[in-house]
Amino acid sequence: MNFDQLDLIQPIRRAVADAGYTAATEIQAKAIPHILKGKDILGCAQTGTGKTAAFAIPILQQLQATQPQPSRIRALVLTPTRELALQIEESFNTYSKYLGIRNLSIFGGVPQGKQVTGLKKGVDILIATPGRLQDLMQQGYINLGSIEILVLDEADQMLDMGFVNDVKRILTHIPVSRQTLFFSATMPKAIRKFANTILNQPVEVSVTPVSSTAQTVQQSVYFVEKKEKPGLLIHLLNDRSIARSLVFTRTKHGADKLVKQLGQKGIFAAAIHGNKSQNARQRALEDFKSSRIRVLVATDIAARGIDIDELPYVVNYELPNVPETYVHRIGRTGRAGKEGVAVSFCGSEEQEDLQNIQKLIGFRMPVKASITNSRQLMNL
Repeated sequence: MNFDQLDLIQPIRRAVADAGYTAATEIQAKAIPHILKGKDILGCAQTGTGKTAAFAIPILQQLQATQPQPSRIRALVLTPTRELALQIEESFNTYSKYLGIRNLSIFGGVPQGKQVTGLKKGVDILIATPGRLQDLMQQGYINLGSIEILVLDEADQMLDMGFVNDVKRILTHIPVSRQTLFFSATMPKAIRKFANTILNQPVEVSVTPVSSTAQTVQQSVYFVEKKEKPGLLIHLLNDRSIARSLVFTRTKHGADKLVKQLGQKGIFAAAIHGNKSQNARQRALEDFKSSRIRVLVATDIAARGIDIDELPYVVNYELPNVPETYVHRIGRTGRAGKEGVAVSFCGSEEQEDLQNIQKLIGFRMPVKASITNSRQLMNL
């Protein structure tokens, strides 16, 4: 469906066109008309399908159509990580280019001064992580009594990260009479149960099975023991035709250690995880996006905020022990119809994880090779 068919106001159509978008994605085409009618939404779609625009565009149109309320926050988007907050703010800024609507993101890990200054100037749409939002509410900088639209984005990750009680406390400060948009990449029973407590006769929008991986991603696995993984990764990354590679580890320590090992072999990389400062994380992302570095090593907590065009290569250096996380990881590549490659390393202690992943996605990944010693790397 073309964006011109979605009954959008001219300033938004113009901003969307400036951004280079013509056709709406499936989640956008299905969700936007219902949101414009004021309906609550229970939306499920895998990463990379355009969920942010699916709620940002109609929210902007609804706020533009009603009387502005100076110094009152009218829409709140709750999201689990700093990276996602910044990404969502960037999207709102893109689509509100020709509107007088003010957007601001707030998140922890950085001094609050600039965020407080932004709040004092007045904000229509606030994008926030739960912890920083509660901090600034307690200090008296934020009042949620005028919220008309509430969005919970990446709700499954937010609850997995232990934010459920924070979200419940925040909800007590928001008017019961509101529109609520609930978006999640997966919809297990616990998430659906929670959604049902905060939604009012929602329209359910699901565009892909939650267990599916994009057909544009070529998936494969290497059977390789833990001690041989660094050598195999270095061998693969020595292929200079791979412009950028995103590598996933399970732990922050593992990410930092891997960056050092790669650097010793002349492969310059950066790590992004929860222990890094906000400035360090943003610098690493910018260096990666601009190709100043070819390799970014990330933990899962940082992964969903990574939205990079033309990311051709994802490596699961360590398999996740939650199968759905695999879907999120490889969803970083093969986006917007482009081709991508996802390679997984599986050690003997990860066999069960691999079986669970393959059961979820519905097929067995082709095996590239079995590596038991460094000599075998020479024959790849």
